[in-house]
Amino acid sequence: MRKTLLTYISILLAATLASCVDDDSFTTSSSARLTFSADTIHLDTVFSKMPSSTRTFWVYNNNSSGIRCSSIRLKSGNQKGFRVNVNGIYLGETQGWQLSDEEIRKGDSLRVYVEATTPYNGGEEPMMVSDDLIFRLESGVEQVVNLDVWSWDADVVRDLAVTHDTVLGSKKPTVIYGGITVGKGATLTIPAGKTLYMHSGAKLDVRGTLKCLGEPGNEVVLRGDRLDRMFDYLPYDGVSGQWGGVVFRPESYDNVMRFTDLHAACDAIVCDSSSTARPKLTIENSTIHNNKGYGIYADNCKLSIVNTQVSNCLGDCMFFLGGETDINACTIAQFYPLDANRGAALAFADSIPDKPRTLSRISVKNSIVTGYADDVVMAYLTDTVSKPYAFDHCILRTPQVKDSLRFSNIVWENVEDTTVAGWKNFKNIDTKLLQYDFSLAPISLAIDAADPATAPKDDRNAATRDEKPDMGCFEAKKEETNNP
Repeated sequence: MRKTLLTYISILLAATLASCVDDDSFTTSSSARLTFSADTIHLDTVFSKMPSSTRTFWVYNNNSSGIRCSSIRLKSGNQKGFRVNVNGIYLGETQGWQLSDEEIRKGDSLRVYVEATTPYNGGEEPMMVSDDLIFRLESGVEQVVNLDVWSWDADVVRDLAVTHDTVLGSKKPTVIYGGITVGKGATLTIPAGKTLYMHSGAKLDVRGTLKCLGEPGNEVVLRGDRLDRMFDYLPYDGVSGQWGGVVFRPESYDNVMRFTDLHAACDAIVCDSSSTARPKLTIENSTIHNNKGYGIYADNCKLSIVNTQVSNCLGDCMFFLGGETDINACTIAQFYPLDANRGAALAFADSIPDKPRTLSRISVKNSIVTGYADDVVMAYLTDTVSKPYAFDHCILRTPQVKDSLRFSNIVWENVEDTTVAGWKNFKNIDTKLLQYDFSLAPISLAIDAADPATAPKDDRNAATRDEKPDMGCFEAKKEETNNP
């Protein structure tokens, strides 16, 4: 019995030792190769001299023996701006941009991290920058993972103070750190085709006048500066709260936003209290979308908003405290996806604590006001009898009001209707991919329902409206509505 036990133990020890020897063996066969989770690592687009986000990939040894890498190196060293970390070791200058004698045992793996800060490319358009990460095996075989990134030269501006009339024109993108302050008496003009990439927290602080003068197909864009992705399906540009928005101070008047796309801010537009004797802000043919605060907040101001989409805000899409506001042919859609405590689509008031205001006029014509909630139109009024507000030729998602003086030619959305109400008005509301198209679906009750006498002749995209114009900022294409 004792002899049998010793024999059994000897067999186990021999097997264990053999296993250890097997685990410690390394092949130099040229047929043994590494396997990579990706053969090309793409780093999206970056501004030159600004760091990219980090990408990662795995290196697997699926062979029956271990493999030694005599070197893992960046082909161009530091010339292209790529930075690589292999299993916690940075391939930097002290290592000669390479790692030597790295072992990968059978069934084991390495994790590799890649970033880039590219040099200036000297051009006006993005340029592809690429390099190779070369794995040279002990057998002499070389395996390559390609690294690439689009590098875009930009004008970087920090804490810009505009003290005289200025046109912020350049063919290069402009990245704003800190913000832009437009001084009293000065006008900042952002011409057609210009995009301002606002860094986190950056604001446009306007004490003078701001004129965003986009054109059809050549718009002004105000957005965050992240060009990379949070997830494969979601670019950071589709994430709200990327920058600080635009603030019009009390002394600021005669501001214009025309063919302008403002998105992914905190509070997108805030208008401080001013005299209603002068226009504070005119918004035409524009989009204000996906903001982590208000879309438009105006305190006792005179505003005109025409052919404009204001959508998906954590706060109210539009909130007016007193003042004088004219809204015509707008799509006000509250489908903010990330918080059930989202605000209203449209709200107005004549007073909030410590701020009594005079509500001179709220006029809403030929517009769609809808959203997820059962009631997305809110009026906070101390006196509901005499206040001058009116809705005409609109779709409203709010309980029906029997008031023919203030509500005329209204389509009242039935919240229990899941076929044509709410988000069914629009072509695409994709809450999984966070993609939105607020042009009209063929079944929308907004089609042919606007007032020909008061609706604008063109729509948000400068397309001509027909003799039976549609509510909202987008005119549906008749070939689509005839063939739903």
